[in-house]
Amino acid sequence: MTASTMQAHSTTAPTPAAQAAPKAPASWRGWLAQRPSVFTLALIVLVCLAVGAINPGFFQLPVLFDIVRACTVLGLFALGVLIVLAAGGIDVSFAAIAALTMYSITKLVLNHFPEAPIALLLAAGAVSGAVLGVFNGLLVHWLKAPSLIVTIGTQYLYRGILLTFVGTVFFMNVPAPMDAFGKLALWRFDTAQGLHVVLPATVLVLAGAAVLTWWLLNRTLIGRAVYAIGGSLAIAERLGYNLRTVHIFVFAYAGFLSGLAGIVHVSSTRLANPFDLVGNELDVIAAVILGGARITGGSGTVGGTLLGVVLVTLINNVLILAGVPSTWQKVIIGAFILVAGACFAMRKQG
Repeated sequence: MTASTMQAHSTTAPTPAAQAAPKAPASWRGWLAQRPSVFTLALIVLVCLAVGAINPGFFQLPVLFDIVRACTVLGLFALGVLIVLAAGGIDVSFAAIAALTMYSITKLVLNHFPEAPIALLLAAGAVSGAVLGVFNGLLVHWLKAPSLIVTIGTQYLYRGILLTFVGTVFFMNVPAPMDAFGKLALWRFDTAQGLHVVLPATVLVLAGAAVLTWWLLNRTLIGRAVYAIGGSLAIAERLGYNLRTVHIFVFAYAGFLSGLAGIVHVSSTRLANPFDLVGNELDVIAAVILGGARITGGSGTVGGTLLGVVLVTLINNVLILAGVPSTWQKVIIGAFILVAGACFAMRKQG
């Protein structure tokens, strides 16, 4: 190597410090991009601190139990939406599936099988929801249409079938097994103020669903296929993944959880109302997005989704303790989604 070459090399080669300086921000963005749930957790802490500062009564066990109870049905819906979003689709028919399933089964049991065990009712709800979900998946695959359009159509179809052919009368007295399941408590006690506090056993359904969803997404071949197809359909097809199988699976699983959610909802409220669960689709999708899932697919975690559920539940059920009018709840959720979208966009820049 000549002297001139050595001199040129020494003047053009960057120093280690110079190399590290521009990479530091990218490294920080990359760290946050790999952990979007950290942002969601920070929002939860911020909301809790703000509400607690205004109303110290927020930091009490009864409030925590109420939040857990409110998270159960929303969480079941969100886990189903997560797995569909991860595959690059979207499902807005889950509430209609839950309503049709819960009302039909409740009516059937009241009229013909009043003593059917709750395990059988949960299984019936899950299987019925899965069948309706399979129908969604087949339509998405056969029609080659966006899943949003397909599930909007099936949403109206399922609700129309419910209200036209099944019934519109409220059932105030649900079957005894559902009533007993709704009253079953993991923990109960009385406070010094005379309040009766209960942690319902229905939360075990959400816990079991969360574990199952995590296992499916992280420990099975179908989970790899879900993320692969959501990340890049063309690459996934070249790798040999079967698009039809994945479509049927993700929508069937979302229906499976929706059916469970319907039975849990009836058991918790002790009321079978065919008009229930309508209008919470955006809250569920917001929870999944706030949990870090991309609307375009290929990402999302169970932990992040559950954090998103907690955040949306806090906004919808707890901000009233801080004196925030209910009309502002949607405004706050929308603002959080916009901020989260700006932060999560760093994943494209890392």
